[in-house]
Amino acid sequence: MSRPGTRIAAAFARCRAEGRAALVTFVTGGDPTPADTGAILDALVEGGADVIELGMPFTDPMADGKAIQLANIRSLGSGTKTPDLFAIATAFRARHPATPLVLMGYANPMVRRGPQWFADACTAAGVDGVICVDLPPEEDAELGPVLRAAGIDIISLATPTTDAARLPAVLDHASGFLYYVSVAGITGQQQAAVDDIAAAVARLKAGTDLPVAVGFGVRTPEQAAAIATHADGVVVGSAIVDIIGEHGANAAPLVRDKVASLRAAIDKSIKAVA
Repeated sequence: MSRPGTRIAAAFARCRAEGRAALVTFVTGGDPTPADTGAILDALVEGGADVIELGMPFTDPMADGKAIQLANIRSLGSGTKTPDLFAIATAFRARHPATPLVLMGYANPMVRRGPQWFADACTAAGVDGVICVDLPPEEDAELGPVLRAAGIDIISLATPTTDAARLPAVLDHASGFLYYVSVAGITGQQQAAVDDIAAAVARLKAGTDLPVAVGFGVRTPEQAAAIATHADGVVVGSAIVDIIGEHGANAAPLVRDKVASLRAAIDKSIKAVA
């Protein structure tokens, strides 16, 4: 469960006190270049993001759709390395001491130098949480324990196929928030029906006191607002990454405006049903 005093716990508690869902945003680190990522992260904060996921570029992003696949290609093409990601995170933390920052990616870049190296680098950079897409909890005997020992939240993924028999394994040692992947597929594609999302969130919340954030396929303010009436958080990634793909180094102001529109819709939706 979420530990009192952490930035992620504090962010969700603040949103809960304000009677709204948290806005969780994703961008790929180093896209379009490492030098441009800082301004894009600042734009997310300025637009009203409550939690930021920073994607670690990888050559085989199996869970991601075209938008994030292309972002990985752009980032790797610009020469982004794992130390660059930590430099970006360190600089972000200096500018934004209160905004939670989560690294999201795949196991290979996280463990190739050793789990302890990765945990130490996260701690030094002020990273709050980690989402490892392709490391199920049943196989996480090394990375998870060292991250937990360092006080870094392990954010677990639940999907429409996570049944009652497997859910306890997903929740075991999870912290920060539970990320509900609302469709059985890749990022940025179809969106699940809101009624299905509502039922899934209710089922998950019956098994945990962690906040439940819903992502995959959320692109518009209207979609975000509809989900926000049921979930503790709404995750938006591909729609923002598409802006970066189109506008490159000039994307930051447009990213800020997109995030602001999502945040305004979430705020209005909660007020409408309060």
